[in-house]
Amino acid sequence: MRTFNTLAELAACVGQEVAVSDWHTVTQQHIDQFADATGDHQWIHVDPERARAGPFGATIAHGFLTLSLIAGLADRTVRIADLRMGINYGLNKVRFIAPVPAGSRVRSRMELLEATPIEGGRQMVWRNTIELEGSDKPACVAESVARYYA
Repeated sequence: MRTFNTLAELAACVGQEVAVSDWHTVTQQHIDQFADATGDHQWIHVDPERARAGPFGATIAHGFLTLSLIAGLADRTVRIADLRMGINYGLNKVRFIAPVPAGSRVRSRMELLEATPIEGGRQMVWRNTIELEGSDKPACVAESVARYYA
């Protein structure tokens, strides 16, 4: 966990890799729960037997599941001591580059691209590269936009 005392201290890191999360295992149970929450029960995600004969040899995580991991990985990786509240403001660019088979481990590399003052805080743009253990390609690269209030 990397801790910053203030938003200004974090903002000084624009253009730098700020942190790398711990590895996180994407289990079949996690994939099934995401399918239940979203209603996306496509066989490539939830039918291990059929998926074994499919293009990836196993079930894979939904792209949006992989994307949604960014928030939790960041929360366990970067702390801002004077933060009152943080909100997800949106996404700029998102690409799903490699599939995430059930049982795989992923982690996030977080690079701070922008830190713009807003009333009561800062808007920050992050490049999140979701690495897939054992792969030379990332699973996902996404620019997320967050608003932080001190």
